[in-house]
Amino acid sequence: MELKKIWQERSALVEEQLVKELNEANPLDKTLCESMKYSLMAGGKRLRPVLLMAAADAVGAKGTDYLTTGCAMEMIHTYSLIHDDLPAMDDDDYRRGKLTNHKVYGAGMATLAGDALLTLAFEVMLRQQGVSAEKLVQVVREISTAAGPDGMVGGQALDMESEDKQISMETMKNIHLGKTGALFRAAIRSGAILGGASEEALQALTVYADNFGLAFQITDDILDVIGDEQVIGKPVGSDEKNHKSTYVTLTSLEEAQKLAQEAVDTAIDALKIFGEEADFLRELVAFLVKRNK
Repeated sequence: MELKKIWQERSALVEEQLVKELNEANPLDKTLCESMKYSLMAGGKRLRPVLLMAAADAVGAKGTDYLTTGCAMEMIHTYSLIHDDLPAMDDDDYRRGKLTNHKVYGAGMATLAGDALLTLAFEVMLRQQGVSAEKLVQVVREISTAAGPDGMVGGQALDMESEDKQISMETMKNIHLGKTGALFRAAIRSGAILGGASEEALQALTVYADNFGLAFQITDDILDVIGDEQVIGKPVGSDEKNHKSTYVTLTSLEEAQKLAQEAVDTAIDALKIFGEEADFLRELVAFLVKRNK
């Protein structure tokens, strides 16, 4: 299986569908519309919708049937990035090699663009065709929980309160489980649910998702120390600048790399109940620890 080829093909589908979904929306303000589009269409890996589709494939469904829900997840992810970059949060100037939203449109409009993408995401989710109302409600609950105070927003709050403090490994894990891991978990579980997963398959994919998120975050921390600024699209050392504890600072670079590989191994082991239909997920998590952006 050609990981990058499939990823690129599905990313292109996401890009095309995102434009359609934006065109379906009708913001009252032109600048708000431009601000939303600026960040949503700024590139990126489109990892969450790709994961959602891959999870559906793994349980025997056709992942591309759930492109609409995948696009909704990308809107939620983009909103979180806009808000994360704000002066009141991380105060970052660049994202994906471009000026951050608030640097172009101002903090107020950037905040509103994030709000608009978050709320539009749930409208988009409810446009998903080909699934029962019961499954759709289950997915909406899954994603809303992951995006809210029990997940991403809660993780961000913990992250803010931990700045300039020496925190424990347990606290840092909770930060990342919420801030980064929750949406990965929701994407994979939602794809499985939409695809009609059995309880056994759903549980296996949940273990995969948790370890995927852990490997992703540890690798992100490593890249903040040793990454190429031109490749990752933001300044190296931003965690240090913001006085944030990471897997590297709480352990060491070598230990963090070891922990990342252990998470990858656990994720792959969780997929042993699946056949070749889960090969993309296997290759993707293995690729994580080798990525440079």
